[in-house]
Amino acid sequence: MGSPDPRDPERSALRELRCPACGETYRDCWRCRCGAPLDFADPPVPEGPAPDPSAFDARDGLWAFDDLLAVGDDPSDCVTLGEGMTPLVDADEGREPTDGAGPEIPPWDASFKLEYVFPTASFKDRGAAATLTRARELGVERVVEDSSGNAGAAIATYAARAGMSAEIYVPADAKESKLRAIRRAGADPVRIEGSRGDVTNACVAALDGDRADAGTDAWYASHAWNPAFFEGTATVAFEIALQRGWDAPDAVVTPLGHGTLFLGAYRGFSRLKRAGWIDAVPRLYGAQAAGVAPVVEALHGPEAARPDGTVNDAADGIQIAEPVRDREIREAIDATGGDALAVTEAAATREFDRLHAAGFYTEPTCAVAPAALRTLRDRGEIASAEDVVVPLTGSGLKG
Repeated sequence: MGSPDPRDPERSALRELRCPACGETYRDCWRCRCGAPLDFADPPVPEGPAPDPSAFDARDGLWAFDDLLAVGDDPSDCVTLGEGMTPLVDADEGREPTDGAGPEIPPWDASFKLEYVFPTASFKDRGAAATLTRARELGVERVVEDSSGNAGAAIATYAARAGMSAEIYVPADAKESKLRAIRRAGADPVRIEGSRGDVTNACVAALDGDRADAGTDAWYASHAWNPAFFEGTATVAFEIALQRGWDAPDAVVTPLGHGTLFLGAYRGFSRLKRAGWIDAVPRLYGAQAAGVAPVVEALHGPEAARPDGTVNDAADGIQIAEPVRDREIREAIDATGGDALAVTEAAATREFDRLHAAGFYTEPTCAVAPAALRTLRDRGEIASAEDVVVPLTGSGLKG
């Protein structure tokens, strides 16, 4: 049986997309004619006081926040594997000193959000669940995505859950563990030689147009361009606030490549502030890979972006030279009083070892965030008494 036309006005509660640069609106499109990425025109902001945290059922996962999301108005459209409500734990609680028996683990003085506890073992499942839900709302049958690994595996997995076919464009040197995850979900990985930008260009060329389905039967499920992905990642902020009794932390430190989690957190906390459920939006800090740190370079110059003169190759998941939403990232930093900093491979490797020695089984890329926190504490940009949340974004099984 054929699927409904994505442009069919009978498709019920689909929210319009709007270009923040020129104001043009679309029913469904992956970028504006002016070249800017799109956002939902009217994301929901609930009225009334924050509900009692005990009213939320953890079994609903991120869909417990359906009143705050611009996708999934019809529960039957939601594509889910039970994702969300990941643990928020005291990073240092219960940990004994190593006494020379292992690597030195100075206290983090933070809470870790264990984002590697997801069906595909990374936070990208948040965005994938929301993106494939939007695809189902549109009647899509086939999706394409470009990714260095985690996002591709998540999109492939949730496409399989939705009964859609998927094609994932990946760098030629993508890790075999991530390629296996894509293949086992029934998706086709397409290896592309060259830079990460070349991978995106090859995927976009396959679309042949700006409309999500223009010139092809494929729909662009991009974690960088598709606004539905950011609806999904916004739920990290909803969960953090809920788990803290609707009290936002002073600061949140995340890895920063395309900014999917960073901007998701910003959008989520901002929506909660507009709803009156939290008092203030936390300061947001982004940790980039030294040597591939365009936001740091724009804010602080080339020396800050490559502090030891080398490239942090261990953090391959965030080596994004031209983030699609660079302007939005810098606006979020400015609006919250946060910052971005480049983390060297040496610093990330030290933190990676410390994380594993303390029982946090992460992949190398996500070690940049707790490493950045140490630097921010040392600089005094985050005071010792301030509450900080650091999402640990991917499992060591992917390393």
